[in-house]
Amino acid sequence: MITRRMILPLLSGLLGTGVLLALGFWQIDRMGQKAAAIDAIEARIHDTPVALPTDPDPERDRYRPVHTEGRFTGAEALVLSSQREAGPGYRVIAAFETATGQRILVDRGYVPQVRGDAPRPPSEGEVRIEGNLDWPQDSDRFTPDPDMGRNLFFSREVGPLAAHLDTQPALLVLRATTEPAPPAQPVPIATADIPDDHLEYAITWFSLAAVWAGMTAVLLWRMRREDSKDKAA
Repeated sequence: MITRRMILPLLSGLLGTGVLLALGFWQIDRMGQKAAAIDAIEARIHDTPVALPTDPDPERDRYRPVHTEGRFTGAEALVLSSQREAGPGYRVIAAFETATGQRILVDRGYVPQVRGDAPRPPSEGEVRIEGNLDWPQDSDRFTPDPDMGRNLFFSREVGPLAAHLDTQPALLVLRATTEPAPPAQPVPIATADIPDDHLEYAITWFSLAAVWAGMTAVLLWRMRREDSKDKAA
């Protein structure tokens, strides 16, 4: 029997459990959406490369495989990064000028910290590069501002890098190059790099819902037991 003083704990328990369950089911739904997105990306990133568009669009061209010819100008910025089994280092973001005069950003890949200051001169002659267009969204309100004194950025947000290196707001993540000795280790786009933790989050929310429901049940049982003792007395 539910007494008056048990109503508030009961409502709190039902509301808390409902919210936690809703969060769990939302993560399950997000897991399905993420799986579909990863499948779409996986299908696209390995297509046959096409010529670099003259005006790359982040909605239309994200992950599109492209190729172009031209030269690295020598202008570049470093983005703080790390690689598994290699440790901390930098992603080298360089300005590339195509044979038609188009200037874009190229993520040339990873270099360890000890090679961050190594000179990477302009290309000697024309080179061909292939990769995938991308507009990374890897910054948030906690991301530090660029350290211009060290030419160091803390995210690959295309807008600030393009303004700094005077290029179009488009980034080609290098996959292959005809350079005889590339100065960085290319890090091509791969779906394995896309976080997909929704199942773990769903399990966490469902577990918390079970704990909340269990604690509510124990509280109500104790309150009912106390009421029974008071009546018996």
